[in-house]
Amino acid sequence: MEKKRSLHAFIKEEILNKIKSGEYGTGKKIPTEHELCQTFNTSRTTIRTALNQLTLEGYLTRQQGSGTFVADKKVRQTLSNTVHRYSDQVKVQGKKPEIALISISVVPADEALQQAFPVALNDPVQRIERVRKANDEPTQYEISFIPWSTAPGISQQHAETSLYRALNEEYGIHIAKTTEHIEITLADEGLGSHLQCEPGLPCFYIETIAEDGYGNKVEYSRSYFRGDKTNFMIERNYPNQGDDE
Repeated sequence: MEKKRSLHAFIKEEILNKIKSGEYGTGKKIPTEHELCQTFNTSRTTIRTALNQLTLEGYLTRQQGSGTFVADKKVRQTLSNTVHRYSDQVKVQGKKPEIALISISVVPADEALQQAFPVALNDPVQRIERVRKANDEPTQYEISFIPWSTAPGISQQHAETSLYRALNEEYGIHIAKTTEHIEITLADEGLGSHLQCEPGLPCFYIETIAEDGYGNKVEYSRSYFRGDKTNFMIERNYPNQGDDE
C-alpha cells in the first residue's frame, strides 16, 4: 500500500512538472491512461489516482469521450502589500475580470458583526453579496459588510466595480490596512451553486477586516475561493538584521 502511494505521488509530480514547464501546455491533451501505464510500468488504478488528484487540484480537466487535458492556469492573487485591484491582477494574466452582484441588502447588526465593527446591536449594516469571475468562470464568492453610518447607500455600480475605490471617491474613506485570516474549507451545496463547483471541493476561506487611516474598521468580508482555480502569492520583505532569522 505504501509503495502504491509513493508511486502515484511520483507520477503526479512528474506530470505536474511537465505542466509547469510548458511541455504539456494549456489545453493540450495529455497521454492516455494506457500510454501512461506503459510509460511508468504500473497499473491503471495507480495512474487514475494521480490523474484524479491533479484534476481535483485544478491542473487537469477531463472531457467525457475526448480524454484528459491541461486546465487553464489558475488565477493568481497577491496577498502581500499591493495597490492592484482584483480586476488589475486578473487582466495582467490575460484573463477577463468580472464582478457579478448577487444582492445588496440592509441587515441589523448581530453579535457576530459587533465583533467586527464598533456598532450597536440592530444598527443597520449593508450586506453585499458578489461573485468574482475570470473568463466567465467563478473564482470567488464574497459577502461584504459595511455599516450604514460609514458609507450609506452603496449602489450596484459601486459593488460591480470596486468597493474600496467607491469608499475613497464617494465617501472620502481611504482603506489603509487590511487584516486577513486564511483557512481551508470544503464547498457545500450553497457555495457550490455560487462557484459552479461540486460539493466537497477544497476552497480557500479568507476573513478580512479593512481599516481607514485612523484605525476605524470600515469593512468586514468573508470570501471563498475555488481551490482549483486560484492560488496566492505572498511576498515578504525583511530588514537587514545580520544573521538573525
